[in-house]
Amino acid sequence: DAAANPAVLAGIDGRTSSRQLLEHNLFGTVNLLELAKEHKAGFLLLSTSRVYSIDTLAALPVTVRNDSFVPVAGDELPEGVSELGLSERFDTRPPLSLYGASKLASETVALEYGATFEFPVWINRCGILAGAGQFGRPDQGIFAFWINSYLRQQPMSYIGFDGTGFQTRDCLHPRDLVPLIMAQLRDRTSTKPKTINLGGGAERAMSLAQLSDWCSKRFPKHSIGKDLRPRPFDIPWLVMDTSLALQHWGWKPQTSLEAILEEIALH
Repeated sequence: DAAANPAVLAGIDGRTSSRQLLEHNLFGTVNLLELAKEHKAGFLLLSTSRVYSIDTLAALPVTVRNDSFVPVAGDELPEGVSELGLSERFDTRPPLSLYGASKLASETVALEYGATFEFPVWINRCGILAGAGQFGRPDQGIFAFWINSYLRQQPMSYIGFDGTGFQTRDCLHPRDLVPLIMAQLRDRTSTKPKTINLGGGAERAMSLAQLSDWCSKRFPKHSIGKDLRPRPFDIPWLVMDTSLALQHWGWKPQTSLEAILEEIALH
């Protein structure tokens, strides 16, 4: 199950329906769970990093390193966060966004179906997926959108955070998901954790300012504006800690950040 309206502003942007968002994201999952129940099939859900609490993420103590936000090391960090990223123990209390809430609800319902009707369920909380083939739309993630906008000299702005562009995310090439997904589809065991984080991790994390600098070396220089007004659900830093996937599945991302960015640019 990889289907969803993935935009964090979906249902509140005046262009999409909150009811339709839930019908697609949650009840679409229920339809597939009913199918898995009927056929005793395994169920694999591609979930999202947006199941983590907006308020807790927004309140993270961060500092600036090389034009990028990073967490301040020390005891003041909440459970489940380190410089490696967010682990599965991080806070999932609302608010999450309607999108995030719909996916967290899908996770809960999927696990309940699997336990009740005795079929295997795997949940992969994916960060931003990025690579060739995307259309450069905002709902497909910031990396393709930013590179496409810069290339085409479209109006661009750093939103919030004093207009610095220091807000930071990691990215993962979907090709790197394939070995893990194939392993999960072959594994009916119940001994491994059902829910894991998947992302590019700190090695594949980049701020908007850093991404703009990369674009300026690849394309004709383009000016970036500033919009100081905060936007709902924007956060300073979100990087996925994939230690659990490495520990239990031997999985780690393979495609470098530079290779992902170059692939997007060529596409």
